[in-house]
Amino acid sequence: MADSVQMMEALDNRVRRRDERREFFKAALGMGALAAGGAAALTFSTKASAQTQTITDVDILNFALNLEYLEAQFYAYAATGSGIAANLQTGTGRQGAVITGNSPHQARQVNFTDAAVRAYAQEIAADEVAHVAFLRTAIGTTSAVAQPAINISGDRDGPFTAAASAAGVPLSSDGVFDPYSSDEAFLLGAYIFEDVGVTAYKGASPLLTNKTFLQAAAGILATEAYHAAIVRATLYAKGIGTPAIGSAPAVTAQPGLITAAQRISDARDLLDGTGSAALGMLDRSSGRVSGGDLDQGLTTTTSGQTNANIVPADTNGLAYSRTAGQVLNIVYLNLTTAATTMGGFFPNGVNGNINASIGTA
Repeated sequence: MADSVQMMEALDNRVRRRDERREFFKAALGMGALAAGGAAALTFSTKASAQTQTITDVDILNFALNLEYLEAQFYAYAATGSGIAANLQTGTGRQGAVITGNSPHQARQVNFTDAAVRAYAQEIAADEVAHVAFLRTAIGTTSAVAQPAINISGDRDGPFTAAASAAGVPLSSDGVFDPYSSDEAFLLGAYIFEDVGVTAYKGASPLLTNKTFLQAAAGILATEAYHAAIVRATLYAKGIGTPAIGSAPAVTAQPGLITAAQRISDARDLLDGTGSAALGMLDRSSGRVSGGDLDQGLTTTTSGQTNANIVPADTNGLAYSRTAGQVLNIVYLNLTTAATTMGGFFPNGVNGNINASIGTA
């Protein structure tokens, strides 16, 4: 009985905290100072009233290509210390540079101390670069968009620091969140992206009419889901720690990782406009809908850290979807009520016909 009361209180508190978090995030992001513009929203919504122009399969894949450029550059720098090949960055639209920042927080190879995390980073980097090459080929060299300007700096004025600060993730002593500074920081940086990629492909796939393109999107969606799962599982394992087994030493629990992941999840919820008490997700500890947010952290309860949540699923055990406008609102770090066409990780916006975020409700 006490557990049920605590759970209900926790859920009520989440609804109340939503408005409090919104005000905090607005202050931390400077009311969208990293975003600019006021273009009309263009989304993947099936409602005609929410769509301002007809989109094609090529438009959808080009939208995905912009996201793959971002992920490929981040993982390539983290795993190898350099970005993707120049011949994978050309195309239609304005080609932009990668903003890597300044020493000591510039984009760089992570000095991994955990061999498993290093291996994960290397594999994910290879996959993301392959996605860029594959999509460019699938779209065609005359139609594929160029890489836009991308900011992956770990500096004080970089998007990682802005996102972490807005979410309430602790910053370093010099006021930054540098995803290249440690294994754990890298995992949290990856966590910002991976779930977004899964939901973006899930939201876009029903809109593709060409079965070849649909098959390609499904394949990338599956890969992104594997990536998201290993990032979530590793953060969770490091968060709860492990006892000594045989000759393997015990791993000290770092519960702050689980807390940080939840705060990032909460921030994504507010940025995509789905942090609503009317929405519900599956609480695996009880088998009931926990209510509140679409995006989910690493655990399914608000107290304790023993219930893993490797797959952020709905009541049917399915991953959820985001529209293009919602995805762009996250990567643009836009918490204003107006749509925007640039900001955050894409300081000049993305290339292609799908380029405007939605405003938060």
